[in-house]
Amino acid sequence: MAFTQDHLLGIEKLGPDDITTLLDLADDYVALNRSDNKHGDALQGLTQVNMFFENSTRTQSSFELAGRRLGADVMNMSMQASSIKKGETLIDTALTLNAMRPDLLVVRHPHSGAVDLLAQKVNCAVLNAGDGRHEHPTQALLDALTIRRAKGRLHRLSIAICGDIAHSRVARSNIILLGKMENRLRLIGPPTLVPSGMEEFGCEVYEDMEDGLRDVDVVMMLRLQKERMDGGFIPSEREYYHRYGLDAEKLAFAKDDAIVMHPGPMNRGVEIDGTIADDINRSVIQEQVEMGVAVRMAAMDLLARNLRARRAAAA
Repeated sequence: MAFTQDHLLGIEKLGPDDITTLLDLADDYVALNRSDNKHGDALQGLTQVNMFFENSTRTQSSFELAGRRLGADVMNMSMQASSIKKGETLIDTALTLNAMRPDLLVVRHPHSGAVDLLAQKVNCAVLNAGDGRHEHPTQALLDALTIRRAKGRLHRLSIAICGDIAHSRVARSNIILLGKMENRLRLIGPPTLVPSGMEEFGCEVYEDMEDGLRDVDVVMMLRLQKERMDGGFIPSEREYYHRYGLDAEKLAFAKDDAIVMHPGPMNRGVEIDGTIADDINRSVIQEQVEMGVAVRMAAMDLLARNLRARRAAAA
């Protein structure tokens, strides 16, 4: 398998072949996870450390389960009560980690670029579980796998990303990944929540849901990230739902077989109608959760292979 990366810090550094290799292996892990014996040995003898400077039950649990299913020794470091709170710098944390000799480091951090800095200072493979408004690569990869399995391909589709694009690292990673795979991307939202200049990334920008959703293959809704907002980005949640919340009336403008996605957690009645979220014929939101474990297994497997190869070459 051709996977050229030593770390998974973002989608920007991945080529189409890297993406395809990772998704193909993730497909194998979907099959493993659906079998009676859900355990492999790709990470046997390796130590995985999860460092979450921001709370995220879903992502941390997914990474932990992925590591355990592949045989890793998994440790969760409670960064909310760590030495960071006592004034320790990120560099000091990296030095401490090096002394522990981990093999895989999974990091979520509120500041863009923090995970990249850690990757420069530690002697292990690093996976970005979300850094500020920068990137969330494994979310984009699991979204890609979900789309590929539902549509049979991951290229030349019409995909709408709707909602709070300005504050979303998920949107950024998806725009980069789906653009690399030759898809037509539409961004839909109020001007306050869609950054200017997105056309330069090959995206079409719409303020109106009817125009933006017309004949698309995939509808990806985003959470309103109120914790990252420091001003009046929307008049009210009620007005936002009226104009941009996905309901049956708006979804009718998409193709009849269009799938509905959401990275979670969902604000029902704000970004999406509960009936649409639970529609087993259109919604693939639960499949996204399942694909998340498989994608993270594949990512750690491939990084571990490269890590072992580098160590063997240096020995």
